[in-house]
Amino acid sequence: MGPASSGKTTKAGGPGATVQIGVNRPPLPLMDLPTPEEVFNKPKIGGKEIITCVLGPSMIALGAALGSGEWVLGPLMFGRYGFMGLGWLITISAVLQTVYNMENARFTLATGEVPIVGYTRTPPGPNFWVVVTLLVIYLGWIWGGWASAAGQGLYTLFVGQPADLKVFSQLEAVRIIAMGLMCLAFCIYLLGRKISRTMELIDTTLVTGILIIVTILAIIYVPGDLWITVVASTVMPGAPPKGIDATTLGAVIGYTGFGTGMNFMLINYYRDHGYGMGHQVGYISGVVGGHKQDVLPSGVTFPDTEKNAALWKRWWGYLKIDQWAVFFVGAMLGMFIPSALCLALAKMPGAPPVTVANVPVYVATELGKQAGWLFPFVLVLGSLILFKTQATVLEMMIRNTADAANAISPRLRAWIAGDVRKAYYTLAVIFIIVISVILHLALPVKLLQISANMANFACLIYPFHLMYLNFKLPKAARTNNFYVFVLILNVVFFGFFFLNFLALEFTGTPLMKF
Repeated sequence: MGPASSGKTTKAGGPGATVQIGVNRPPLPLMDLPTPEEVFNKPKIGGKEIITCVLGPSMIALGAALGSGEWVLGPLMFGRYGFMGLGWLITISAVLQTVYNMENARFTLATGEVPIVGYTRTPPGPNFWVVVTLLVIYLGWIWGGWASAAGQGLYTLFVGQPADLKVFSQLEAVRIIAMGLMCLAFCIYLLGRKISRTMELIDTTLVTGILIIVTILAIIYVPGDLWITVVASTVMPGAPPKGIDATTLGAVIGYTGFGTGMNFMLINYYRDHGYGMGHQVGYISGVVGGHKQDVLPSGVTFPDTEKNAALWKRWWGYLKIDQWAVFFVGAMLGMFIPSALCLALAKMPGAPPVTVANVPVYVATELGKQAGWLFPFVLVLGSLILFKTQATVLEMMIRNTADAANAISPRLRAWIAGDVRKAYYTLAVIFIIVISVILHLALPVKLLQISANMANFACLIYPFHLMYLNFKLPKAARTNNFYVFVLILNVVFFGFFFLNFLALEFTGTPLMKF
């Protein structure tokens, strides 16, 4: 299909009406928004139903975030440099990411198309943007650093002391454990009527439990004056500490919440959860408990009526709750509480400095000095966090690749014959093999730093897609200038940290030293 005039109805009113958004993609059929009661099969959506049925997609993001920025990179930075001059940057990152998430979700709620598919509606079209976006995703997430870091923790648990990563046999043992963990993740993907729902239930349980445990430990070991510093740092602007390197700072900024510009990957879960027009498009089901389920290669949208406008306000309201009350609050607590605990331990007499090599097991090792039983307990806790992050990141790569291929490849659609699981599980096996090779390239935390800075890179690209697409949606769902302004701030803020990292990597000197 050639370029079409964006945002114009091609068939007026009634059955068969469509509207074209963007270029080089099929026009979107028009049908009414579903009601939340219809989607969640409840007679009425009240407070209880919001918690048990409506909320959930953001918990998957937080489950991933806890294992990268919050458990590893945040403690690495704050454990070495403290909070003043840094905490306020985390606040900005979390706010900007939350608005960016909502703009990505706006398009998915209004059309049922996940971002990686929606982006193909922007010039020059699908063939270009699918390749570019998948390349960006792989550069950011295929390194396997979380599985490797989890393997480091489990090795320490099994052997009784941290692995010496300079000894090949010990490093290779860590990597073998990591490969086993990815195979375990594959087993999780087999379960559930909706894979997304399985992930939500696991993440909700783990995130809630882990934050409670870490908070209790922090209350015990973090002194009151440090808590005051932590809270003050979140709102008090200041220059970053002298000597902090661009790679570490950019990585923590990039992995606050989930993954800055790559947060679009998590929006697929809103479609599968049934938010808005996502209910009309389909979802990816599991093997055990699921059934053959088609996922439409192109989306649908709704006509401008008073009924649909009222329903849109309800869906948008639920999205706000999921993003601000779950994602934003969870991102802030998840970053600052483990980091405060790590810094408090680093300040204790005789404690070694926090380093790239020891940070995956640092908290466990230092708490073990305070109470012996805490060493294995926190090792298991940390390894569980890191494993869940790798499982989520791997699933997001598989899901986005499968959704993109299903949208643009008629051959693939003919092969899967209405069962997208064929593509999904084939890709899962391929990714596990590839990551098993890649994780041999560097130390676990170095891999995470690369991933996080590539997440910042994505913010130089995808906010512009949203500015183009979201002004073409039905009137009730259309974006406004405030959201556009915040998207531009995303480009400037995260783009700066990526370019600073890039300059350091290629020239040895960042654009700005701190």
